[in-house]
Amino acid sequence: MTSRVLAGTYRVEKNPTEEMPAARKLLSAHKDSTEHAFAIASLQRSLGSVAEDVTVDERPHLLPLANVIHSASDAQASLSPDSGLTALDVAAAVHPTAAVGGYPQASAVAHVDELEPLDRGRYSGPVGWMDGRGNGQFGIALRCGQLEDRNRIRLYAGAGIMPDSDPATEVDETNAKLAPMRRALGLDRD
Repeated sequence: MTSRVLAGTYRVEKNPTEEMPAARKLLSAHKDSTEHAFAIASLQRSLGSVAEDVTVDERPHLLPLANVIHSASDAQASLSPDSGLTALDVAAAVHPTAAVGGYPQASAVAHVDELEPLDRGRYSGPVGWMDGRGNGQFGIALRCGQLEDRNRIRLYAGAGIMPDSDPATEVDETNAKLAPMRRALGLDRD
């Protein structure tokens, strides 16, 4: 099985290709590199509870998208053929990830539940598919929309909040993550 950790985000101003050096500098700084390390540790721990031979790239790579550049690390693991576990079992073992509930998981999720005034609904839940043999692929709905009625949709995106996060920068990052959905709805024009 494979998994990709995305933690640490650079907001693209104009051109992701031209902004790669600036993204590399920002994402290697303390805040984002620590956020990424927490996400990797979370995945290794949770995936290790159901899989064998969990390995994660030693160094993250940059994943450029049109609106953001993420720090990314790929993980590989094996399920024992006689484990009887399905892709849904693995998704259940790794959810909630650090991106969804924080790290360390138990205490962070308790704080989120206590402090967050929002009913997340489908936001941050696993989405994907599974076939009749238990093979599948899942992702996390970290950028999504929920229809509230025929004329309203609530958009969701978040940011990796760390002790040294700057609130204005985190809001800018979240707005960058929302930009593709806003454009698709005709709310923002290029």
